[in-house]
Amino acid sequence: MSDTITGVELTKRLIAFDTINPPGNEADCFKYLASLLEPAGYELTWHDWRPNRPNLIVRLPATEPAKRAPLVYSGHVDTVPLGQAKWSVDPFAGEIKDGRLYGRGTSDMKAGVAAFVVAALRLAKIETRHAEIQLIITSGEETGCEGALALAESDLLSDCAALVIAEPTDNRALCGHKGALWMNLVHEGVAAHGSMPEKGRNAIFAAVESIERLRSHDFGIKPHQVMGGPTLNVGNMQAGLNINSVPDLARVGVDIRSVVGQTNAEIREDLQRLLGADVRLEALTDMDNVYTDFDDPWMKQVFATTEEILGTAPEVATATYFTDASVLKPAMGNPPTLIMGPGTMAMAHQTDEYCEVDLLDPCIDVFARLGRDHVA
Repeated sequence: MSDTITGVELTKRLIAFDTINPPGNEADCFKYLASLLEPAGYELTWHDWRPNRPNLIVRLPATEPAKRAPLVYSGHVDTVPLGQAKWSVDPFAGEIKDGRLYGRGTSDMKAGVAAFVVAALRLAKIETRHAEIQLIITSGEETGCEGALALAESDLLSDCAALVIAEPTDNRALCGHKGALWMNLVHEGVAAHGSMPEKGRNAIFAAVESIERLRSHDFGIKPHQVMGGPTLNVGNMQAGLNINSVPDLARVGVDIRSVVGQTNAEIREDLQRLLGADVRLEALTDMDNVYTDFDDPWMKQVFATTEEILGTAPEVATATYFTDASVLKPAMGNPPTLIMGPGTMAMAHQTDEYCEVDLLDPCIDVFARLGRDHVA
């Protein structure tokens, strides 16, 4: 019976679907989740943004006049590739060893999706509900939140009371995450023979000047009390075709993580002034930071719930990675947002990825309690 499936069982079944992105091919995984949720009373809305790559909105309607907007749980089912290193286990078998469930996507983030789906099946048994419960399951997150962005451009999203993103946090209740702005800094030069460099303009020299300016760049913002300060990393550079030519093109890859008090648009304008008009900025990923103040009433409720169920005092913190919340939060009325899931943060994208089995049931209990309190 779908309403008795455990978090471990569901995680193993989700791992068995190869949803490595690219290409993704998440549709079969979505169909399986739909086969669990629809018989439990959930209404399904499919959003096919690409062939074989849907998003899915799942709604459990209120049974009484709604007291408040919906509570939304969200997660993605695509995963990153396996990588070059050889795995010691079958990445799609869901093998359990020493209390760890192994497989690609266990932590990032099929265990999180399993946790809120199992919680949702429990919530469907509540006979009197004064608010709607909603699940938003996306594809294409690992390549820049493509599915969520397509969903935000549709007319399918509405405001919600609170948003839960079940990314891996080791069951820590996080208040948000830094933003991410990934860019190529494009420098154009003039090609010439390597024996006559004065006839050309060296794009690598221009790129080095930009890198030196970035090395000493100060964002001019105080560190946030929870997120800390913004960061900037020069991650790669592509330039030149051969040693005996003056390079006429150089690209420098920059990874910036923004904090509360900054927007990515402001950062781009600031960097354009710093580097000058001759440097072209190509945005690759543009996700603003997400934060809910720990004094927010709903976040206080979250902390109280997690402390009671998990038995540990809450720690006010945020994640360094970005999530679909960068897209969904502003598209759904900027609700208070929780980042929490049973996945192991350090294992995301790793060879021999695993999640700790013992973290699944407590996370399901937290998700179910938050939902029960919301619809009561």
